[in-house]
Amino acid sequence: MTNTFLDEIKNHILLFDGAMGTEIQKLKPKAEDFPNNKDGFNDGLVLSKPEWIKNIHRSYLEAGSDCIETNTFGSNQIKLQEYGFGEQTVSINKSAAELARSVIKEFGNGEKFVVGSMGPTGYLPSSNDPDLGNVPLNTIIEAFELQAQGLIQGGVDVLLIETSQDILEVKLAIIGSFNAMEKIGKKAAIISNVTLDKYGKMLLGTNVQSAYTTVSDMGVSVFGLNCSTGPVEMESSIRWLDEQNELPILVMPNAGMPINEGGNAVYKMTSKDMSHHLGEFLLKYKKVRMIGGCCGTTPEHIRELKSTLKSYNL
Repeated sequence: MTNTFLDEIKNHILLFDGAMGTEIQKLKPKAEDFPNNKDGFNDGLVLSKPEWIKNIHRSYLEAGSDCIETNTFGSNQIKLQEYGFGEQTVSINKSAAELARSVIKEFGNGEKFVVGSMGPTGYLPSSNDPDLGNVPLNTIIEAFELQAQGLIQGGVDVLLIETSQDILEVKLAIIGSFNAMEKIGKKAAIISNVTLDKYGKMLLGTNVQSAYTTVSDMGVSVFGLNCSTGPVEMESSIRWLDEQNELPILVMPNAGMPINEGGNAVYKMTSKDMSHHLGEFLLKYKKVRMIGGCCGTTPEHIRELKSTLKSYNL
């Protein structure tokens, strides 16, 4: 499966899906919809409301996505333990991957891929914060190793380490992923995504140059950017990554910069505006081989991106 995915990005621009969390919120879930009434346990809906998650996956595939991400953004062992499900890390990730794979099978024409989403632990191991920085590195490695193990066993084509705020944690996630592959004797490609603010820095101040240099020789197949900003704010970092002429690039911006309305983050970039910017990236930066959307993006954004890909003959 690894070679199939990597071969595909050499030959075609692949379209990822959009946001999962905001689509779940549109369903107005109640506490009783979550496992053990754990309100907000979105990843647990794979267990308690699998049809909800299937329908979201399906909506993105119908809009034209080539790749769908598993509903496992917060399914590393550390995050699952917060809901009392840490001991089920492997099985939950395996179930989420199998669920996504089952929806992919409904779309038989053309290559479609399952991407295993691996979000942050909530800790910042590089920091001096007495709480956020106070976690053994081996604990973080194991948290990601168990997650990767479940995702790979469930049949993902690629692992996506995403929305990363601390480059040390990214390194630990990569190590954990390779540990999992060695343990179960099965490989998957790895995409390493970092999240940058509008000034091009990660939360702890790491710039894109340092982040890329840190992980690019660790065996990852793709480097990318997601979340935090819209496409406009990402361009200078994408330009630099493209100039390296090395790893393929994944770009998954939010639907514009978040706007605070009544204490809630609102994303107002239209599908046409977002598609215009990403289409321009594809024309200017040849190492960009995958695009998609993060917070605030919907099936309509993905549908417009698909139309853009066709109009640009990409």
